[in-house]
Amino acid sequence: MMTEALRRDMESKGIDVDLTLSILKDFNEGFYDSVRPVKAAGVPAVDNRTVISLDKGLSYDLPAEEARRRLADLDLPLPAAALDEGDRLRFPQAALSELGERLFPRTAYGILNGGSATSYADRKKNQAFGLDVFSALEGPFEELAPLCEGRPKGITPAYINPDGSPGASFLQLKLRARLLAALAYRRKYGDSERPVLPLFQMTSLGTDAELSRAYEVYEEEEILRPLAESLGTPACSFLTGVQPLIGAYSHSEAGRPKTIFDRAYGKPDSSLPLPGGHGQCFRVLAPAFRSLRDSGVRYAYLGNVDNLGYLPDPVEIGLLALSGQPAAFDFSVRTPVDVKGGILVETSDGRRLVADIGPAIAFAELQRLEDQGATILFNCATGLFDLDWLVPRLDEVARTLPVRFTDQDKDAGRYSQAEQVTWEVTGILPSFLAFAVNKYDRFIAAKMLAETLLTSGVGSDDPRLPADLAATSSLLRAGLEWKLAGPYGMELWDGRWTPRDMT
Repeated sequence: MMTEALRRDMESKGIDVDLTLSILKDFNEGFYDSVRPVKAAGVPAVDNRTVISLDKGLSYDLPAEEARRRLADLDLPLPAAALDEGDRLRFPQAALSELGERLFPRTAYGILNGGSATSYADRKKNQAFGLDVFSALEGPFEELAPLCEGRPKGITPAYINPDGSPGASFLQLKLRARLLAALAYRRKYGDSERPVLPLFQMTSLGTDAELSRAYEVYEEEEILRPLAESLGTPACSFLTGVQPLIGAYSHSEAGRPKTIFDRAYGKPDSSLPLPGGHGQCFRVLAPAFRSLRDSGVRYAYLGNVDNLGYLPDPVEIGLLALSGQPAAFDFSVRTPVDVKGGILVETSDGRRLVADIGPAIAFAELQRLEDQGATILFNCATGLFDLDWLVPRLDEVARTLPVRFTDQDKDAGRYSQAEQVTWEVTGILPSFLAFAVNKYDRFIAAKMLAETLLTSGVGSDDPRLPADLAATSSLLRAGLEWKLAGPYGMELWDGRWTPRDMT
């Protein structure tokens, strides 16, 4: 039972009462009882059929009749670089890239914008690499943290310039790369009847208004405006789904039935609003997915705003189109900084899925696999979905995606938090492609401000950085510089990365 005072309190804090109660009902009726930590039997091998290495020697083949049928279904010509081997067609990287580029108008680019960057810039959290490492970064951290605290992470600086000044934001860079890709498409294939790489996003109640204001400013800035004017299109036009907040629930020590946590900070009838995890995207973005499919879009990328390596990849699009699989995901070899996220595992019954470190697979289990000599493929939080498969099943996916309850003991009290992890959709799919990618190309991510500083080269020569972390930092910096000079169309001028005229 819920008191009227508690309901009013929840509504005043922006909590979706109906969704909160729906999750509570499912829990108490045992719907989530089967959600257990993953027991990994091992990790899949890179076989270049279901786990495909995206290296320079990449080549994908399939029966000629099947390949021609899929190309006809997508109204695509056979690429000139494709090789006819009789009963099979082989697609080298150049052929795959052409297929993917031709599909840019039928591929949407989706951004999970996340919440505010308060924990991103939290001083205690940023000491995760050790006090010595934090000391090496402390000066720049103190300068940058005020620009991040309480703001949507996407509009905070994505890197530090060599002269020490803040760089462009995560969203400015992604929007610029998309415009540059659209210009390149026009030069190769002419104007498209559809927008090239149409944009969609998931925001939250706490970030949507500030993001909208930021986009109005971005439209007039030099990093985007000349490119958008050349294309005759807005730079920041998104289909948007706004993620609701859900309430916290009673701590597991209170037993069942679970109830809504109603004594936040010790105050009666006081709820605690919390995000429900990015996995809610299948519910929140359902109208956007349906609208995209209705407009003729076949594929949709989905990725985190804080990953500078997350950009549409034509080779991946071409591979997914030829494979006929419902989805594909990026993975890279795990490094010392990859401590939060998921890994690709294989269960005893032969299923492949992403197991989130902590909620789904213990870190000790991960270390056990590594100690046995396994190469751990770390989830890059990038997915590519076939909307013909996904859209008819959105309601099923949204409800079936595991909801994991974790107990918390914080200033607000002792409660449990319910979250869905996007990439656990791999456990629902009948099958999928896994792309083994270069981390320093596709996964330049930042869950903590300290990672942004390390990627920017801050403290690179400081002896307080452990050797393995310093080496990873150096590789991330090289990846960042390649991305800035390449798909982001920037050039280094007098110690700052500035937009290069590419109109």
